[in-house]
Amino acid sequence: MTTPDEAMLAPIRRLTRFMATLDDSQLEGVFADDLTIIENFAPYIFRGPEAAAAWRVGFLEHAEGLSGLVPEFGEAQDFSQTGDQVYFVLPTRWTGESRKRPFTEKGGWSFVLTPDGTGWRIAAYAWSVIEICLL
Repeated sequence: MTTPDEAMLAPIRRLTRFMATLDDSQLEGVFADDLTIIENFAPYIFRGPEAAAAWRVGFLEHAEGLSGLVPEFGEAQDFSQTGDQVYFVLPTRWTGESRKRPFTEKGGWSFVLTPDGTGWRIAAYAWSVIEICLL
């Protein structure tokens, strides 16, 4: 396999639906128990047993003033699988409004996924902004 399949992309799609809608039900089954997240909002590193809950609180604060968020994914890069883990980078473009001003944010999302018996879960991700444009 040279690219993530739909089952691997499923938790990422649910994560982005949460980010766009703030619907907590979208986060069910998305994150592995042993989780590390690197984000562009404080405290920047979320890890350990409380990482998902702490990240959710941080994202809700970060999302204040954001609306109409729509993600667009490019072709996955640097896919590899070793044992029960997969790694890949997902080029991502977010569009929406920040405090009622249109914006575009481009970045790279590095993911490590692990299986949970019924599908894949995000064990780690790091978000890197490469361009922000306020219109």
